[in-house]
Amino acid sequence: MTDAADAGAVPTLYTWAGGEEAFERLTSVFYAKVLQDDVIGPLFAQMAPNHPQHVALWLAEVFGGPPRYTDELGGYPRMVAHHIDKAITEPQRRRWLELLLDSADEAGLPDDPEFRAAFVGYLEWGTRIARTNSQPGADVVRDAPVPRWGWGVAPPYDGG
Repeated sequence: MTDAADAGAVPTLYTWAGGEEAFERLTSVFYAKVLQDDVIGPLFAQMAPNHPQHVALWLAEVFGGPPRYTDELGGYPRMVAHHIDKAITEPQRRRWLELLLDSADEAGLPDDPEFRAAFVGYLEWGTRIARTNSQPGADVVRDAPVPRWGWGVAPPYDGG
């Protein structure tokens, strides 16, 4: 922050979390857990080695960081394509969420109530959409912008 106007600005969730390094730590810890997990491990058995870094870029962009997932990896259409026909179950969705929250603690993401409420809000929202989109025959919105998540602000969802 270099000028007076920036001094009073509310930081993005990305900045509050610790930037790109924080999301890279988070996904590194998380996917190590995923690969050992009986509930969701099978969904990731064929995971590409760079998948944790790609998810870190996604989360960083969602929480107000630079649009690297969009610019480098194809944005929302590419992300949603990874979920189509995966048939994610509710127990798998909940386990994904549980492991990611445990990983957030282990990776040292902020634990203040305001950040965690926004963080969990996105994870609940996003995992429910991913579960819905993953069902065979789902009517998937394939082209949309990457959601931008803020402090207590959720984007509208019109996907059923």
